[in-house]
Parts: sequence; C-alpha cells; structure tokens
Amino acid sequence: MSNKKLAGILGICMALIIAVVAIATLPPASGEPDDGDADGNNAFHINVIPETPEQINGESFFKQSIPGQHFVFLVTITDEGEECELPVRISAKAPGAEVVIYQQDIVEGQVAEVVIIPAPASVGTRIEVTITGTRGSASDEKAVSFEVAEGEDDRQEYAEMLLDKFVSWLATNHTELEITDATAWNGTMVSPRWLVVSHYLFFSEEWEAHIEWHIMMPPDDWARIDLRHRFDELAPSYAFEISSVSATSEPIPIEVPETVWR
Repeated sequence: MSNKKLAGILGICMALIIAVVAIATLPPASGEPDDGDADGNNAFHINVIPETPEQINGESFFKQSIPGQHFVFLVTITDEGEECELPVRISAKAPGAEVVIYQQDIVEGQVAEVVIIPAPASVGTRIEVTITGTRGSASDEKAVSFEVAEGEDDRQEYAEMLLDKFVSWLATNHTELEITDATAWNGTMVSPRWLVVSHYLFFSEEWEAHIEWHIMMPPDDWARIDLRHRFDELAPSYAFEISSVSATSEPIPIEVPETVWR
C-alpha cells in the first residue's frame, strides 16, 4: 500500500474518532433525561404529619401541647421524577422550643421524626415550626404550628400501668414484634385538653405505642393500644383493646386506626 493511501486511511480514522468524542461530550437534548444526579440535586418535596393548623369550614384549628410535652411530627420525602438513592437531610427550627430529630437522613419510603419540646416560657404562645429538607442544591420546606397551653403531665403513672399490661401480653402472644418486658420506653403526654378519653405516647427504639383509655366506670373502662413501626411506617399496623381494665380482660385485636394520634 502506498504512503499516500495509508495517510488517507489514517486521516479518515482520526476524523471518525474526533466525531465520536465530540458527540459523547454533548449535553443531553432538551427533554431528554440526564443521568448526572451524582451531586444529589434531584428535586423532591417533603410531607409532614400532622398538618397543623387544620382547616375546617374555612377556620384554622391548632393542635395544643403543654410545656415539656414532646410534639412529634412525622416527615417523609417524595422524589420528583426518578427515585434518588441519595438521602435528604432533615432540619428544623422552632423558636421557643427544643428540637430533636430522629433519623435525620431519609430517602423515599423512610420516616424521620421531628420532635418539638415547648419551653415553660412558651405558655400562651404559638410555636412556629419550619421543617426543611436538603439534598445537594435542592431543598423544600414546610411550615407548621401548634399552641402551648398551661398544664402538667398528670397521666404518666396510669399510662405506664396500661402499657405494662399490653406489653406483657404482646411478649407472649405476638413474639414476632420482638416487644418484651425488657423493652425500654420513653413516654410523653399528648392531647392535653381531651378529658373523657385520655391519650399517651410511648417510644421504644423500634415502635411508637399510642395508649388511649376511657375515663368511665366498669364495664366501660376500656383501654387500647396501637403500634407504628417508627422509621418506615406513617400509620399504625397493629391495634388491641382491653374491654374492661378493672375486670382484667385479655387484650383482643381491633380495627387498626388509619392515622397516628397527635
């Protein structure tokens, strides 16, 4: 083969290589998906439960708490477009209250808990909470608020007695939950203005337990528990009732509530 022909072939090959490299480095055309989400800039929005204030007939109704109560918001994220494997970091601000966050980094399908603890000086005020999610340069935020009333926790002792009854029964009859008499729980009052039916929340490492009981004479002195798996469920998945506490009735399964109690 002559040098002239060889040079021509080499020239054509070089031109093809340059063309391929140029095409590969072009940005995607408008409307085409871009796989470059390694920086975590995928858009998303955050969801908060409960939404407070709640709008009823055009009026705003605020949930209430008392100083020292742990007001627990559940936070999830929803990716816009394809689901992203990189987590969103949850943060919160609440002037006049302490903020504690459990499972601060979440992806779609996981649940963070934002706990707001009003200070004694916040009685008579409204706690304004801003919850923010950030991933790369993408962010979203939600504003919620609740009122702080004067009061103290006068239900803890009875609530703990009821929890012990349910836990002992669950340890024997629902071993799949891995709840035993040795499970450690932290409790907080909730819904301080409810009188006929009282409510209390307990948290173990894995479970949220909502205890409610009827302030009535036997045989109407029932008590109930519902259980939510903390970091991957937004609603309870188990519920049981003692039909009469004074009659030492055995717990029985009941219909599971559709939402958490707050």
